[in-house]
Amino acid sequence: MTDGSGPGDPTPDAAAEDGAEPSPTVTLGDVEDARDRLADVAHRTPLDTSRTFAEMSGAASLGLKLEQLQRTGSFKIRGAYNAMAQLSSAEREAGVITASAGNHAQGVALAGDLLGIDATIVVPEVTPAAKIAATQGYGATVLVEGDIYERSYEYAVERAAETGETFVHPFDDAAVMAGQGTVGLELLEQYPAMDAVVVSIGGGGLISGIGTAVATADRDVRVVGVQPEGAAHAEPSLEAGEVRALDDVDTVAEGIADTRLSEATLAVASEAVDEVVTVSDREIAAAVALLAEREKVVAEGAGAAPLAAAISDRLDLSDSNPAVVVSGGNANLTDHAELARTGLIELGRYAEARLALATWPSRVDDVIEAVTAEGAKLGALERARRRRSDHPNRTPVTIEIEGRGADHLDAVLTAVSALDGVSVIERSVVGGS
Repeated sequence: MTDGSGPGDPTPDAAAEDGAEPSPTVTLGDVEDARDRLADVAHRTPLDTSRTFAEMSGAASLGLKLEQLQRTGSFKIRGAYNAMAQLSSAEREAGVITASAGNHAQGVALAGDLLGIDATIVVPEVTPAAKIAATQGYGATVLVEGDIYERSYEYAVERAAETGETFVHPFDDAAVMAGQGTVGLELLEQYPAMDAVVVSIGGGGLISGIGTAVATADRDVRVVGVQPEGAAHAEPSLEAGEVRALDDVDTVAEGIADTRLSEATLAVASEAVDEVVTVSDREIAAAVALLAEREKVVAEGAGAAPLAAAISDRLDLSDSNPAVVVSGGNANLTDHAELARTGLIELGRYAEARLALATWPSRVDDVIEAVTAEGAKLGALERARRRRSDHPNRTPVTIEIEGRGADHLDAVLTAVSALDGVSVIERSVVGGS
């Protein structure tokens, strides 16, 4: 589920009274103050340069800002702590509440634990038990309310009005944006060559904060937002100059599966963001696989989306020095493995085939030797359920193989089919170029 908000969420009035120009929602000074508050709380996450991804994107150099190594596994602790640290004594005594099934939940929970503030997190019924346990592990109270995030959000807002608890919004809050902006300040120091930064957009808090931080740098830094095709609301909103909400979203990048920007994030993003590009779920999956393989980084879909954009043909990074923000790595391991496998398929690196063996299991060793001799990896080999079309005197077998690309995998299956007593009756080699 998303950490974002639904179309009916309350948002601050961006317009000043008497027709005056609206004041900035968050300033560089706010971000610098947030850095001071977070000095002994948030990690200064590493910036790792990647020659491989620089070559794939056409960039002169490319830096990965590894926020999946942040406390709680994402950047969210930055904004949550900065907002909660500024609460009054009365507000702290009353406690805080939020709605989330993901990274924001853990950020608020940890901030509450560090600041001695009671935190209540409202999650939808579909929230995995592991995420609930992780949030409770930081000392928060978890309430399961509603079948989807929007219902959980409504419940949390209603409860806050009744109890006096402070609702901590995941992005529609200047202090939250300022906290997220500390990522940008670190990038300016860690990556002197940086002339572009590529950031995921969900509700817009992260890119608004980073955009604010880099806008006053002594060099021009291009700010690029990235959204999945199934949740692409930011570009229409920025073009129209008003919030354009989606009726629903559909993407593997659940951390940025928001339906809208807020008025506040739209106001900041309108000044800070230079362009927005969209990527497909398959491209995100490929980026997840590449990060795991080349960088040994476990990234969730939202964290991999900026890399997907950087290595796509929709974003021109020729001869530039972009920083790609890997915003989080809180992925269920089963889901991550499945997404990585989807990525390998997209890259043309993974194939499935159905074989017919004349004798079972004596021919299995022959198949294994043929695959390894061609330099491929055998992921699985198992006896398959028999079909009506299968020859009665042959044993059906399915195999999964991983290789260097579609041409390589095709050559591997050709070598397998040349074995005595082995026939390849179905093959699936897709993706790649």
